[in-house]
Amino acid sequence: MKNDIYWMKYALYFAKLAKYNGEIPVGAIIIKNNKIISFGNNNTIKNNDPTAHAEIIALRRAGKYLKNYRLLNTTMYVTLEPCLMCSGAIIMSRISRLVFSTYNKKYSNIGSFVDLLGIYNINYKIKINSGILKKECTSIIHDFFYLKRKKK
Repeated sequence: MKNDIYWMKYALYFAKLAKYNGEIPVGAIIIKNNKIISFGNNNTIKNNDPTAHAEIIALRRAGKYLKNYRLLNTTMYVTLEPCLMCSGAIIMSRISRLVFSTYNKKYSNIGSFVDLLGIYNINYKIKINSGILKKECTSIIHDFFYLKRKKK
């Protein structure tokens, strides 16, 4: 199996695409059998849709690709720890493994994805890895918001 750094680079590509389009730079991919089956980048502004997060878009595409709402034996790579909405969708999709780069400090006070898994007694376990390409993924988020604040 190809390593996590290899796949996270693809997720980072989609985060850069989001940034280029003026969206918060978050990218996600879903793999199955060592192949990308779906991808997503934030599109909330473009689509006027508060649910158009990278993870949600990737989940929807993966479901269509697999013709199933359960995404068993898949791994999601995402550049930022999922928010609570995306965390719930990931849990419901039955993804087997989640790999994210950097923690979402915005939600640290109300619970992270890891905390959410501990709160609820779900009948399966999602394997979680974090910190992959942390420097690169953190940098793109920080730079994006730095430039936004500088423009004001």
